[in-house]
Amino acid sequence: MKQFSVTKQRKWWWLLSSTIILTGIISMILSWTNPLIGSPLRRGLDFTGGSKLEYGLDCKVVNNCKPIDIVAVRELVKSQGISDAIIQVAGKDSTGLSIATKYLETDAIDKLEAALSSKIGNLDPERRNVLKVGATLGQELFQNGLIAILLSFGLILLYLTFRFRFDYAFFAFIALFHDVLITTGVFSILGLVSGTEIDSLFVVALLTIIGFSVNDTVVIYDRIREVISLSPDQPIDKIVDDAVNQTMSRSINTTLTVLLTLFSIYLFGGETLKNFALCLIIGFTAGAYSSIFIASTLFGWWRANHPDNPTPTTVSSES
Repeated sequence: MKQFSVTKQRKWWWLLSSTIILTGIISMILSWTNPLIGSPLRRGLDFTGGSKLEYGLDCKVVNNCKPIDIVAVRELVKSQGISDAIIQVAGKDSTGLSIATKYLETDAIDKLEAALSSKIGNLDPERRNVLKVGATLGQELFQNGLIAILLSFGLILLYLTFRFRFDYAFFAFIALFHDVLITTGVFSILGLVSGTEIDSLFVVALLTIIGFSVNDTVVIYDRIREVISLSPDQPIDKIVDDAVNQTMSRSINTTLTVLLTLFSIYLFGGETLKNFALCLIIGFTAGAYSSIFIASTLFGWWRANHPDNPTPTTVSSES
């Protein structure tokens, strides 16, 4: 059976990744220059601080359960002296309401709720959810999230340098960076197009993506090192193709199994977990792609152009 050659088409894999990443970077620049966003990604309440109010109409009351008029709500919110609020209608029947705005004291929230109840109908106490985050805490969460991501990159690079060699580690790092850039780029685009915000769960998702992606890459690199040890005289492109073909079904099957679970969470897990699941879906897909088509082909290209770079002649006991 003829093997699939990942190295022959490497320029096309690189072009595809570059196009997606470039689109995401352009979106992040546009978001940064947008005065309503002011950062590469549209940050949610967890990072900016403020108040997020969620309400729903009480459908137990006769003639009360009807679609909310968002224009009327915007006018009412402005009349309360809140001019910078992000207002969205939620729920399949449009009877839910989400308001994100600056930090509001309890008295201001009570006053707004009374006005909403008078304008759009009785509010269901069970659908009420009020979240308040101080600006200082939000900034601290954002900084800690960035530190966690950078620290994970550094530790993985250090581990792979000792586990393999520096060139293995460097291209695994490039693949990880590729996955994070694609994920953040897609969320930047969603932030511009549909107002999708990132929160603390987004950082958790990125850290999970990094761990999942590097696992796939390590499996392929282990097989490359083993094939080099068994057939050191083979061309490096042939070695990479053999290693990828031997591990591809494992990588794809593992990713598909995880994606089935994530799609279930995305569809049925509720609004709170929807963006978290979407982030993992994008990141895990990018991770499987980068392990097969980016990390391996970059390593093969490097070794082909640097033949003096030493390669191991025996399989490490760690394999």
